[in-house]
Amino acid sequence: MRRKNDILLKSAFEEAFPDLLPFFFQNTESLFDLTRGFQFMDKELHELFPDLEKKGGSRFADMLVKTYLQNGREEWILIHLEIQGEGTDDFASRMFQYWYRIYDRYEVDIVALAVFTGGKNQKRPDYFHKSFLGTEILYKYNVFHILDYSEKQLLGMDNPFALIILAAQKALLINKIPEIELAEQRLTIARALIKTRKYNNERIRRFLLFLKTFIYIENKEINSKFELEVDILTRNRHAMGIIETINMLAMEEGAEKKELQFVTNLLTANKFTIAEIASYADVDEEFVMEVKKDLNLD
Repeated sequence: MRRKNDILLKSAFEEAFPDLLPFFFQNTESLFDLTRGFQFMDKELHELFPDLEKKGGSRFADMLVKTYLQNGREEWILIHLEIQGEGTDDFASRMFQYWYRIYDRYEVDIVALAVFTGGKNQKRPDYFHKSFLGTEILYKYNVFHILDYSEKQLLGMDNPFALIILAAQKALLINKIPEIELAEQRLTIARALIKTRKYNNERIRRFLLFLKTFIYIENKEINSKFELEVDILTRNRHAMGIIETINMLAMEEGAEKKELQFVTNLLTANKFTIAEIASYADVDEEFVMEVKKDLNLD
């Protein structure tokens, strides 16, 4: 579920990028030439960090975006979504690793922003410092936590992107409050978006589908009211972006279940080594070890 929500949040950030910029950066219109659009550089980011996901990293949820300034210069914006609620001890080091690999390859200016989406006690490191025998480096970057604003503040902002941040806040309440209460809060966000009148029906539809999947509620009766509003707004229309992401994730979840079952069967057969199972299932050895641990086969 965590990985799924990471990717959904990234997809929402990408679709709302014109609203994201003024949310995080003041004087956006005077700084950026929004008419030239944006280029999302997932391929370039993956080429710089090809092996990180296998090691348990989360760069599948990161964004590297090429934008243009009013003076015509390119400006690259790195947005790192640090989803994990804990375990950020090496985060500053990883942020510095981002910077020097991107700069070394492309030699461009980089604006770095870390967005933390964990609980209120999540650590929020905002700089990397290293010093040894007179050699010293200090790397500072922008930091934002989804709990930096209250619900009232977010609902009062004249920017639809604030509602994505509010959705991320509400996602923290899943399994912590009754579903009927969570559903009402989800509807509050949906109504607020419609009330802004800043998105057409197609954008509203995509956002509502994001809400429904991101703040997931199992109870079908509770969902009926929300689904009715979605149907009214999205009848006979086709959306891309977030909807494609949702479909892709559904397919991935099916594949992951088959992978898990295959690895489980090989482990319980007690005939194969970890390396052999990883090879047969086309997964990394860490995955096999995690499944083995969950099965208490040590």
